[in-house]
Amino acid sequence: MSFSAFDISGSGMYAQRTMMDNIASNIANVNTTRNPDGTPGVYIKKNVSFRAVYADRLGSTAPAFPDGHHEAYYSPTYNTVALKGGISFDDKNISQGVEIAEITPANDPYKTIYDPSNPEADADGFVTLPNINVVEEMVNMVSASRAYEANVTTAETTKGMISAALRI
Repeated sequence: MSFSAFDISGSGMYAQRTMMDNIASNIANVNTTRNPDGTPGVYIKKNVSFRAVYADRLGSTAPAFPDGHHEAYYSPTYNTVALKGGISFDDKNISQGVEIAEITPANDPYKTIYDPSNPEADADGFVTLPNINVVEEMVNMVSASRAYEANVTTAETTKGMISAALRI
């Protein structure tokens, strides 16, 4: 049994924690109209994007299956394992985890509200606020939380299977 399941679950937990931290930052700054240094500037919502991490565990140095073997064979030309019945297995296309691809500012337009009593209002009485929809952020937070929980459950299940295998 491989310990890569822990790596996969761990990378998923890290990615979802980063997502939740980003969402919390967006929600905390929903009414921010100044930069950290105090100069005027509306907070820009940030989005987190992920990408799958792929590994080539077979590689071109992996031994080919013996000639005449009818159940499975390794093709060094295509770097794949083919099984009887036409099923092929390309290890490079199996994700070995997830990583943060980038954290980018959103391109959504700012919200503008009419509030002439606000000290941040312009000459016409309009205040420009960040492009953050709190309901959308909360839905994303629940989704990230559920994905984090799924990764925790996967790690706990893997731990249980390894423990059971050691008791045999």
